[in-house]
Amino acid sequence: MIVRKFSASKLKHLLPLSVFTHSSTNLSLSPFSSNPISKTLNPNPHFLFSHSKLRPFSSSQSKPSLPFTRDGNFDETLSQSLFICPGCGVQMQDSDPVQPGYFIKPSEKDLNYRSRIDRRPIADEPEISDSLKKGLLVEDENPNPNPNPNLVEKPVVCARCHSLRHYGKVKDPTVENLLPEFDFEHTVGRRLVSTSGTRSVVLMVVDASDFDGSFPKRVAKMVSATIDENYTAWKMGKSGNVPRVVLVVTKIDLLPSSLSPTRFEHWVRQRAREGGANKLTSVHLVSSVRDWGLKNLVDDIVQLAGQRGNVWAIGAQNAGKSTLINSIGKHAGGKLTHLTEAPVPGTTLGIVRVEGVLTGAAKLFDTPGLLNPHQITTRLTGEEQKLVHVSKELKPRTYRIKAGHSVHIAGLARLDVEELSVDTVYITVWASPYLPLHMGKTENACTMVEDHFGCQLQPPIGERRVKELGKWERKEFRVSGTSWDSSSVDVAVAGLGWFAVGLKGEAVLGFWTYDGVDLILRNSLLPHRSQNFEVAGFTVSKIVSKADQASNKSGQSQKRRKSSDPKAAAHSLPSPLTANAG
Repeated sequence: MIVRKFSASKLKHLLPLSVFTHSSTNLSLSPFSSNPISKTLNPNPHFLFSHSKLRPFSSSQSKPSLPFTRDGNFDETLSQSLFICPGCGVQMQDSDPVQPGYFIKPSEKDLNYRSRIDRRPIADEPEISDSLKKGLLVEDENPNPNPNPNLVEKPVVCARCHSLRHYGKVKDPTVENLLPEFDFEHTVGRRLVSTSGTRSVVLMVVDASDFDGSFPKRVAKMVSATIDENYTAWKMGKSGNVPRVVLVVTKIDLLPSSLSPTRFEHWVRQRAREGGANKLTSVHLVSSVRDWGLKNLVDDIVQLAGQRGNVWAIGAQNAGKSTLINSIGKHAGGKLTHLTEAPVPGTTLGIVRVEGVLTGAAKLFDTPGLLNPHQITTRLTGEEQKLVHVSKELKPRTYRIKAGHSVHIAGLARLDVEELSVDTVYITVWASPYLPLHMGKTENACTMVEDHFGCQLQPPIGERRVKELGKWERKEFRVSGTSWDSSSVDVAVAGLGWFAVGLKGEAVLGFWTYDGVDLILRNSLLPHRSQNFEVAGFTVSKIVSKADQASNKSGQSQKRRKSSDPKAAAHSLPSPLTANAG
């Protein structure tokens, strides 16, 4: 009876309450009910959800999934209709925050937004200027000057790039799983092997601190085979587009300054040939952080690309491609590039066409990093990758040990000296200074996995992660050397670092790591060793030791301040009510 006394507009506010009480009454307020009163009160089927706290099922609001790709903005005709993130190359959208490429459109701001305050002193002059008293009115040629000419307009990037640039991490890594896997052969490879079209220049980017782990063997072999086929067709008078391959070794500032550039280039060319790149046009050793070798690289790229060529930056994840292209843009004198840089593998998600860097109609493309499953870093978490990542110049850590002893690099790799033709051997570890080491007898090495992996030896961080990384497997190497003064051979662990072995004789070495991780035997990259030897047991680098000492000192100083402050000491005492509660 109460319902009939009110109109539909007045019943609107009582509807949410009636929804929860309709089961106890004969009046049905369902939007799909045939009750005439219900139709009168709610002619719109969405009325119930728009005026209550209830929401329809997700199926009724589901949106069609967006056709995400990793082609980026390579195709100019398609890129005009698609909004591509200039930082990582993913297709951007503002409709679903849980889908890749989500971004928030910034609000429009006037010229006075965040304008800098002019703190220069006001000139001593009368309130009314002399020119105005004389009747002279000087008009400003620029009535709307930019209050802050130093403020450069930044491009709009996706939420992922924003998080990487400002916080150094991906906010939601699971979103990237919705993207299809980057198909290099279909996206880039078919353009490189094409016999027609514009000239292709391949920038093969390799990390100096992880050369064999980051070297793209599959791309090197494919491009070398294409050069052989197309060059043969070109000599026969047929159409043949012969790619030019430029090997760029980045992050050379991480190697010791005592390394000879000539010796290093010879070593790089040898390793590249063994990796399948036997048709190199040139080799450049660069550092994007120190601006080493960039000018010669830019001149070489401009000359090889010509006026219409396509330059492709190709390399493994976290090899430094985006940082390199940003540095090339600065040295080329063109537009500033805004590719996202972060020490996180897989920063670039799609192909990014960089405009205004090369001359004429030549184009420069940044491609997603190639996933090398043989690198141990692909199995590590973000916190574990920070420990493995090399950000400063490498320092040697050397052991002088006998047969029957082992050296651990964290909980990721182990070297066993099993047999020696001499008394001792020098083992030098080249890896991140944040990784702890351990040297002890081999007979006790088996218990290290159970007792210390995930604890004293990190990464992996936590005992549960030890099983997740895979099975612990052994590989045997027989090595020989001719000098005690320098290392003869290296055994590199892809994505981690390497052991350098120095001896005058022969040795049988056993190497342990997780299954599927590459172990590479090669000529020594850095033959010198440390003058001070490490001792047995657990050791960490001086960088970590100093950091621990600093943190301990700060903690002790805080305790002293609290003890000297009577108020802080009073607050630290337990309450008598709390103390007697038990």
